[in-house]
Amino acid sequence: MTDSDTIVFIGRLSEAESLFPSSKKTNLKGKTLLPGFIDGHCHFAGFPGQAVGAKILPPPDATAHNILRLLEVLKEWSTPENISLTGWIFGLGFDDSVLEEKRFPNKFDLDKVSVDIPIMIIHISGHFASVNSKGLELLKIDSSTVNPEGGLIRRVNNSQEPNGVLEELAAIPYMPMVLGPKDEKAMMTFLKSGQDMALSYGYTTAQEGRAMPNTHSFLEEVAKQELLKIDIVSYIDYSCADSLLRTDWHSPSYKNHYRIGGMKLTLDGSPQGRTAWRTQPYLLPPEGAKKGYKGYPAMPNDQDVIDIYDLAYKNKWQILTHANGDAAMDQMIRTMSIVQNKYGNNNRRDVLIHGQYVREDQLDDFQKLGVIASLFPLHTYYWGDWHEQLIGDSLVHFISPTRSALDKNLKITIHTDAPVALPNLMRVIWTATTRVSRSGKIIGKDQRLTVYEALKSITEWSAYQHFEEKTKGTLEQGKIADLVLLNKNPLKVNLEEVKDIIVMETIKDGESVYRR
Repeated sequence: MTDSDTIVFIGRLSEAESLFPSSKKTNLKGKTLLPGFIDGHCHFAGFPGQAVGAKILPPPDATAHNILRLLEVLKEWSTPENISLTGWIFGLGFDDSVLEEKRFPNKFDLDKVSVDIPIMIIHISGHFASVNSKGLELLKIDSSTVNPEGGLIRRVNNSQEPNGVLEELAAIPYMPMVLGPKDEKAMMTFLKSGQDMALSYGYTTAQEGRAMPNTHSFLEEVAKQELLKIDIVSYIDYSCADSLLRTDWHSPSYKNHYRIGGMKLTLDGSPQGRTAWRTQPYLLPPEGAKKGYKGYPAMPNDQDVIDIYDLAYKNKWQILTHANGDAAMDQMIRTMSIVQNKYGNNNRRDVLIHGQYVREDQLDDFQKLGVIASLFPLHTYYWGDWHEQLIGDSLVHFISPTRSALDKNLKITIHTDAPVALPNLMRVIWTATTRVSRSGKIIGKDQRLTVYEALKSITEWSAYQHFEEKTKGTLEQGKIADLVLLNKNPLKVNLEEVKDIIVMETIKDGESVYRR
């Protein structure tokens, strides 16, 4: 039972009727009530682009199984109304590991859709973009443009001519610029579409996991206009954190459903995109890479990483660190250890984001450092078969090792990283508990969570990660009435059915904000 936005009683119906005789009764008719869902890591500001843009995900989420179909989807989407939202033709989620051609679409492909209107499509990892010739022109990228540190502009063979594929820091800074709504009307379309999508999957709290200045400005503006229906907690990219974390938005409490929670640091790239930084070579290097290729760091100089951690520790700012390859995690451990020896670790709750290729000895190090591991077992379904080709059978079964992390007494959460994948948290539960790949292989059977543990990872444990365990994550008297109603009980159905469970209603602060 709730009073306004707070749960006032948990217990037997007879006692509730005695204590609250005038309260309204609702029969759930066999449906299941749970605490509202809190994604351990996602990018809420990317939800609108995923909801509004061309649907270029591969099956089962959309239909882009080859480049020809992807181009058809872009053409079908390219109405004047859609293009007017940003001035670009865009879509999120193409996946070279699933495309029949097993390569990235390039400018020559995208020019078949349009040579007059700029096009940007974003890789499913969020770490690459492909643009057409017009897009390269507007971004001022040509044969004389040098690769930025931590990024790569792919070139046409035996030349310096860009082929339209941009990696990491050659792509990421442009994404929010390109995908930003052009005007107030477009902003409203973006927000409504993205927020409605989140609500349909049971989100009551979402993370913006790498906010740039324009990302924060967007969220600040919609918060000021009181347009947010769920709580959004932002982690500001290190490059602009020093200013934004000194504003009133950086707070343990929300203002109109928005707050800044801390800082984000990215040390490498995408494992499925083969830019994660490893200590061992990839078995299958990317196009144009030499044998022995191990990916690469976002920040080659350890001192630069130490300086960022020092800033966070000195100011008592929580920091999330993206690291996928074991070399990147080695860098994280050795640099954070130096800073932690200087400042200590008093309830900091710093977080490892993803950790796909983590080693067992590194889990021990993270436990000693008090790092929360927000792992990404969704990879076992979407890219388990691909990882097997990239790193081999002996290592693939340890990707996102949730069971080992728990056994070593690490605190963990799990996440969607949406819009990398759809923000479907029931599919996250299913992958964490079955670890089945697209082809039906079991990827790391001994790393499975129970359904109950997986549910705690997106409720109670995720609330703890965000310093919100006193108000969210469990159904207890005095906590915020953030609730989700499912059509079936995940604890009682067969595991294979878990992925098909749907959200019937989402309740935020005691008010119904979504009904199917």
